[in-house]
Amino acid sequence: MSTSSGENRSLYELRIEIEEEVTLVEESHSEQALDLPVTDWLFDPAEAEREEIGLRGLLGAVEALEGRD
Repeated sequence: MSTSSGENRSLYELRIEIEEEVTLVEESHSEQALDLPVTDWLFDPAEAEREEIGLRGLLGAVEALEGRD
């Protein structure tokens, strides 16, 4: 199955956006929030971890679509 160059461009742009989001989640250092009292959390560390897992799954799906010919 072949893909159009427009679809390839869209997948590429989507992959770049997802990679940027993964980087932001990684840089949030959610594991350090666990050392703070709950009242000092700026975000729920478990939610940050779920978000990262979801983004990595989405990134894998986009990469699989990019690799099909």
